[in-house]
Amino acid sequence: MPQLTVVVPAYNEAAVLEAFHRRLSAVLDALPLDTAVLYVDDGSTDGTWAGLEALVAHDPRVHALKLSRNFGKEAALTAGLDHVTEGAAVVIDADLQDPPELIPELVAKWQAGHDVVYATRSARAGETRLKRLTAAGFYRTMERLSDTPLPRDTGDFRLLSRRALDALARLRERQRFMKGLFAWIGYRQTAVHYQREPRQAGRTKWNYWRLIQFAIEGITSFSTAPLRLATWVGLGSSLLAFVYGLWVLTKALIWGDPVRGYPTLMLVILFLGGVQLLALGVIGEYLGRSYAETKQRPLYFVEEERRHGDLSPRG
Repeated sequence: MPQLTVVVPAYNEAAVLEAFHRRLSAVLDALPLDTAVLYVDDGSTDGTWAGLEALVAHDPRVHALKLSRNFGKEAALTAGLDHVTEGAAVVIDADLQDPPELIPELVAKWQAGHDVVYATRSARAGETRLKRLTAAGFYRTMERLSDTPLPRDTGDFRLLSRRALDALARLRERQRFMKGLFAWIGYRQTAVHYQREPRQAGRTKWNYWRLIQFAIEGITSFSTAPLRLATWVGLGSSLLAFVYGLWVLTKALIWGDPVRGYPTLMLVILFLGGVQLLALGVIGEYLGRSYAETKQRPLYFVEEERRHGDLSPRG
């Protein structure tokens, strides 16, 4: 059985698969461990699955899963880790922004006794200034809001020991924010720093709309701070409305009040209405997540499975 399995979620990565696997294979060949590679095709619409079948046919270390549709990266990553039944696992993306050549350093930290060894980006080449600023802002916001400390500037690229994988397998929540789950399990964790490279081929799947959704997922999964904020905003608004109402009443009793103040009245109504809708929106986000959890749907379905020497479909 392999002592180390490299889990690679892939979605429309046909353009970079061959180059990635060539670099990864060179790294694994030099490791003094029994190794395997598990690719998870997350419902790709290009030639990713055909490329994975070719890799399975030519490399006995490769095992591939094809999900029944695009469930999202977090579900694809979960599927891959669920299928690592022996040894430790390394999680890495196929776009070559995270260098496979860093894996021996992760392994060295693991062999020194750490359960989670995460790769922290000291530089992010090939990304716009806006994306770097928003990414830094997200990690620092999560650091302040979350009850679970999350490492800054750290993606999914990391190594997980056997007991870390076993602990993670017990967390079956439907709304999955893997970076938070990796940190939540605890155990001995340490960092390895590296410079992130530009994407080698293909196009990023993370536009700003998806990044915003990802940020909301992370904040609501690991912090109740938005609910507390909505409570305090509502309390502050009520206090301001009470003080303003008291002032209006006092002014009317002492000086009288001709029919005036329409702009002020509209401002107050719009302000209070906006605050109420904002609070309802925050509550709705958490309610929606609770609703998704109560349905207890499976996290993913595997349509096909390929191993070297066995190219028949397995569901």
